[in-house]
Amino acid sequence: MAKDPIGEAKPNCVLVLQGGGALGAYHIGAYQALSEGGFEPDWFSGISIGAINAAVLAGNQPADRLAKLEALWHAISWPEVLVPLKQLPLEIWHNNLSNAAALMFGQPAFFTPRPVSPFVAPPGNPSTVSFYDTAPLRETLRDLADFDLINSAKVRLTLGATDVATGDMVFFDNTKEGPFGPEHVMASGSLPPGFPATKVGDRYYWDGGCVSNTPLEAILEDQPKGHTVVFMIDLWGAAGQLPGTINDVFWRAKQIQYASRTWTQVDAVASKVNLRHAVRLLRKQSIAEVDKAVPDDLYIDETRRLDIVHITYQPGKDQIPNSDAEFSRSSIAERRAAGYADMRSALEAQPWKHVEKPAHLAAIVHRVRHGKVMTDTEPNLHGAEIGAQVTPARKVANE
Repeated sequence: MAKDPIGEAKPNCVLVLQGGGALGAYHIGAYQALSEGGFEPDWFSGISIGAINAAVLAGNQPADRLAKLEALWHAISWPEVLVPLKQLPLEIWHNNLSNAAALMFGQPAFFTPRPVSPFVAPPGNPSTVSFYDTAPLRETLRDLADFDLINSAKVRLTLGATDVATGDMVFFDNTKEGPFGPEHVMASGSLPPGFPATKVGDRYYWDGGCVSNTPLEAILEDQPKGHTVVFMIDLWGAAGQLPGTINDVFWRAKQIQYASRTWTQVDAVASKVNLRHAVRLLRKQSIAEVDKAVPDDLYIDETRRLDIVHITYQPGKDQIPNSDAEFSRSSIAERRAAGYADMRSALEAQPWKHVEKPAHLAAIVHRVRHGKVMTDTEPNLHGAEIGAQVTPARKVANE
């Protein structure tokens, strides 16, 4: 395990990237700040656009990762025809135009509209029943990710997808699966009905977000030994203002739909880890009922600690209800800058170092909000004023 400048062992670093389409440009800045801070991930986990970003990162050497991720987003976006002036109505108009172009023409190196609408097309196989064809993405992934490197498993990669036949979440993992290929990445991002199901082996898969938009559960199933810090980059915020227009209604509804399950999942994972820790403490006291009733796989090593740093994208006022399908380069740059600033806030605060872990806990959740890091010292409080510690952190703009 690497050492930091003051001689302390660095924790295991896991980067979890949530799905959210074009909002995934936020991941660029978050990774950039993380890398600059000396935290190259040991494990990448992603769903949907998060899976695509994670595959490009895991499929390159650390020195090349940022450049390849930048190349991905440059390739899948159209050049700006009109650079929007910094006036809110014009920015909103520009973003709506960009979204309309994506729906009509697709995105280069990513997806193209099918020549015949699936409503009138004859029945086909699951790989063709959709509004768009994602074949261009396969070549993009081959160009930008080294799958031989991914299959060497020097860095762990876990991607979540939904088995269409069973409806179950499935995790593809390069330390457990056979040869990893572009199809595993595409399966995680096959969001219906826009994109078709992707065949992997003899089964078909849809976007992992059909079940859960955040692949945090995979970390729980195989928590690394020692201290682990999970940076969970969330593209949907649960908190927001009351909608005043119909566009606001669409935007808030979409945010709540995807964000609410994320909050629940984060707390559920932390609670499960803490339950295992509690079971270990009880077993240590030689309580016979615990030894008899609890299977061995529920016990957690006493040396293990899990800090979940939950960082959530806060959209600007220019964002539109369909921002997840709005790939303009100006919006990509804006989201990237936001991801950079928010990750810098977390790294400046370093709550996994400065917040003392209560003896009865093995997992702690830290949430980055508006330049501050709030730590939940009791489960399921969502950073409420009661039972929370606040660590100030200064936001730094992307340079």
